[in-house]
Amino acid sequence: MKAFFDKSEKIFDLKSLQTDQLLFRVMPRFVLEIIRKYFRLEVEGAENIPRRGRCIVVPNHSGYAGFDAFMLGNEIRNQSERVPRILAHHLWFINKATAIPLEKMGIAEATMNNGLALLQKNNIIMLFPEGEYGNFKPTRKKYRLQKFKRGFVRMALMSKSPILPVVIIGAEETHINLSQLKWTKYLIGTVLPLPLNVIPLPAKWFIKFLKPIHLDYPPEAANDRELVHRISEQVRESLQFNINQELQKRVKIY
Repeated sequence: MKAFFDKSEKIFDLKSLQTDQLLFRVMPRFVLEIIRKYFRLEVEGAENIPRRGRCIVVPNHSGYAGFDAFMLGNEIRNQSERVPRILAHHLWFINKATAIPLEKMGIAEATMNNGLALLQKNNIIMLFPEGEYGNFKPTRKKYRLQKFKRGFVRMALMSKSPILPVVIIGAEETHINLSQLKWTKYLIGTVLPLPLNVIPLPAKWFIKFLKPIHLDYPPEAANDRELVHRISEQVRESLQFNINQELQKRVKIY
């Protein structure tokens, strides 16, 4: 961390660093473990998480509050002792007030360059191909996957990384979203939620890690738009099929 002041303020800077470590490393994990019990989380398929090497984790996105990202990231750490790097929407990085805390928690802006740089260092990265359209969709459309952005496929091809699809059940009922607001006048393409509740409801959560998908193509295949589209749709259809299967098995919501 850069010093905020000159030599005379080095002690203050050290204290700030210690506070940051407590606030952004220890406290989130402590809080997430409490939330994990609150949601009575069950996990299946943890053996599919790679214990080493690069990997792109691709879950369904829901619940408007972003609990799914933090819950899944915490579970990957619990199950594999690896810390995933989350790629988040660029709006979180417009202001330093949100950008700095997120970066300290290991969250990076969702860009192709950031994703490839993290994969080059053999990280697990986690991103949501539905983007805000999945996260902020109305609850009446729950568990219906929205259109996938295809950057994750290009990343996988360029970096020779496996894709790990993940089913998340429970976030849709934890945070109820009444509608989807599109700010086309001031922020073109920006989608925002119209939430019913702020306090999370105690829905039972289930996370299932599916089998990794290995793409047997050379890196230059990332330039083949038809191939990238076909792979993206195959991943989306497989994920939707597994979501539907898990919903049929579901006994209790609350």
